[in-house]
Amino acid sequence: MEVAKKKVLVFGMGISGIGAAGLLEEQGAEVTLYDGNEKLEEEKIREKLGAGSKAQIVIGAFPEELLDTLDIVVLSPGVPTDLPIVEQMRERGILITGEVELAYESGKGDVLAITGTNGKTTTTALLGEIMKNYQDDVFVVGNIGNPYTAAAGKMSGGSITVAEMSSFQLETIIDFRPRVSAILNFTPDHLNRHHTMEAYISAKKNIARNQTEDDHCILNYEDRLTREFGENIRAQVLYFSSRRKLEKGIYLEDGRIIYRNDKVIEICDVKDLNILGLHNYENVMAAAAMALVYGIPADIVRKSVKAFKGVEHRIEYVTEKNGVAYYNDSKGTNPDAAIKGIQAMNRPTVLIGGGYDKDSVYTDWIRSFDGKVKRLILLGATKEKIASDARACGFHDFVFADTFDEAVLEASKAAKPGDAVLLSPACASWDMFPSYEVRGEKFKEIVNSL
Repeated sequence: MEVAKKKVLVFGMGISGIGAAGLLEEQGAEVTLYDGNEKLEEEKIREKLGAGSKAQIVIGAFPEELLDTLDIVVLSPGVPTDLPIVEQMRERGILITGEVELAYESGKGDVLAITGTNGKTTTTALLGEIMKNYQDDVFVVGNIGNPYTAAAGKMSGGSITVAEMSSFQLETIIDFRPRVSAILNFTPDHLNRHHTMEAYISAKKNIARNQTEDDHCILNYEDRLTREFGENIRAQVLYFSSRRKLEKGIYLEDGRIIYRNDKVIEICDVKDLNILGLHNYENVMAAAAMALVYGIPADIVRKSVKAFKGVEHRIEYVTEKNGVAYYNDSKGTNPDAAIKGIQAMNRPTVLIGGGYDKDSVYTDWIRSFDGKVKRLILLGATKEKIASDARACGFHDFVFADTFDEAVLEASKAAKPGDAVLLSPACASWDMFPSYEVRGEKFKEIVNSL
């Protein structure tokens, strides 16, 4: 994709859009940066772009006359691909791509990419640590919070890029081809954006679309959809399993993670890991398998997984107060992710849940309480919906909170010595916070001030 001297619209002024605009300008494109959010301030956007930027900034209603001038449109991940204005761009024959495709075509070296509904941030962070223990020229980018476009210009032919890919990012790829990919699982999420589970899964599957027989794809054997997907792709498939021994793959056996491919390698005993829960053992298996098929020595993989302490906001131990342990699982933004948080608890738990509504159903989450959750504190846009699902499941020990501070304080009062308080909302944060990170930081701040 040649962008020099082309008129390129970057749609979205978040960190991905700012990164894309900067990369395009470096390559000689004439850039217009657009966002429909009228609350944005041009002066602040200019500060983010930097003093040397010549990008035009358009905020608010889209000026249709702009359509006549465009060669390429780069959509930020947060921009739905079915917006009416995007449809108009397609009808005019304007090339529509995304931030990931732009970064991939501009970057150098090898890409290892991870997607899935849950676990991808932990897997990406761990794989990034393994790679950094192997060589210095490593970039960890994507949905993990570091824009791919901001790193692409710094890459060399020997670089290794570890990329966390969301369904939003994978919707707009064209030639993106990782040397090693992984799909961890498929569970319902972002249905307000994708509308159907089929469309959501289809976007995720794009991660392997351009892979060839020279590439590898790591898949979850225990997820029927990923297992079946592995039967229909060109890449070399290696499965991971937390429930059975595999003739070829990576699996959990008697508390040990075993890799069996051209040779048998014991990675570690799960007692030596710093992260809790069966889902995290699966994340370790996926990251280890990706590294090993890429050619990273087993001793580096082994050392790295044992040293890894997890990621912030994902079943993160905060502190203990008056005999109560507090855990921040703000990244549990859908029911399936939040189930993993509950499963990781090993004591009676007071749970804080609720938030922005992504059209999720909460019955499986509530059934997973299984006597472990002694009280549920509900807040946010979904609190009544979750309460209705709780009643339908026969769970009635819940209370409502009007504010986040009130929810944390109510949880602390309900918890007794030997209990845990877990923030694992099963919902996105956007009704009360700009991100799950901000929500998690607020939780830790309140807890530490108790």
